[in-house]
Amino acid sequence: MSARTLHRLPPDPELPYDGMPVTEEAYWEHYYLGHDVTYEWNNGVLEEKGVSNYATFLVFDWFIQLLTEFLRTQPIADRVGLEMGFRLALPGKTVIRRPDYGVVHHDNPIPLTGSEQSYRGIFDLCIEGVSTSSKVEQERDTVVKKGEYAAGGVQEYYLLHETVALRQFYRRTARGVYAPLPVGPGRIVHSEVLPGFRWRLDDLERRPPLETLIADPVYQDFVWVNYQQERNRADQAQAQVVHERLRADQAQAQVIHERLCVEQVQAQVVHERLRAEQERTRAEQLAARLRQLGIDPDAAIAD
Repeated sequence: MSARTLHRLPPDPELPYDGMPVTEEAYWEHYYLGHDVTYEWNNGVLEEKGVSNYATFLVFDWFIQLLTEFLRTQPIADRVGLEMGFRLALPGKTVIRRPDYGVVHHDNPIPLTGSEQSYRGIFDLCIEGVSTSSKVEQERDTVVKKGEYAAGGVQEYYLLHETVALRQFYRRTARGVYAPLPVGPGRIVHSEVLPGFRWRLDDLERRPPLETLIADPVYQDFVWVNYQQERNRADQAQAQVVHERLRADQAQAQVIHERLCVEQVQAQVVHERLRAEQERTRAEQLAARLRQLGIDPDAAIAD
């Protein structure tokens, strides 16, 4: 695909462009940017991209936060929102689709670049918030794009919606068609294009705050990892403080013990001294009594 320069066409709210036939060159030149609505291009025909509701956005937003945390911890891919378009040359037709969210793995031969307003390669993962404002728009997300993305080489395709029945997670098989990603024990789904990225299906309904997931074994190795590391360092520092305090307490206890031992020895010395003084006093008293009786105590001792 040759390089292209995208220009904005001043929007004209009076003109309904949905369903209008235009060339691919005209699409890139005049309809890719510059309108209040987003247009995709389906083999020569403009298609207005459907809009999801707020409840679907909440599901989408929680999932994207989870994906962002994973890619921050495991930087194995780049991601882009803003409905960036990419071109799919399919058997029998060419389309330009603008997924709500796209992921390009680092082993993809065509990386995302900062200056481009469209992606020149094939996304490894596309995520759509399903539009249910009309049957046509719903089928475009759930049926038409599903077939196009699989045929074009998008390895995984996720559909998010407030309704559980419309949430789907597909992987591309060796036959070039989509099959649901397996649901494991605990209703946990593992991405194949992003190894290590996983989620619990029921959490799309609950949407717990990410900070509560750090104790959940499903998520704890990629959610809020920096916080966990800081907390571990703080816990280790606190444990070191406690350890040093215990060592200080033990040292103080040893000092007190040794002081008590010294005091016991001193007390024993005093006790022995008192006994000696008592014995001497008794001896002196006995000698005095003997002298009173006319007996020489020294002679009595000699005899």
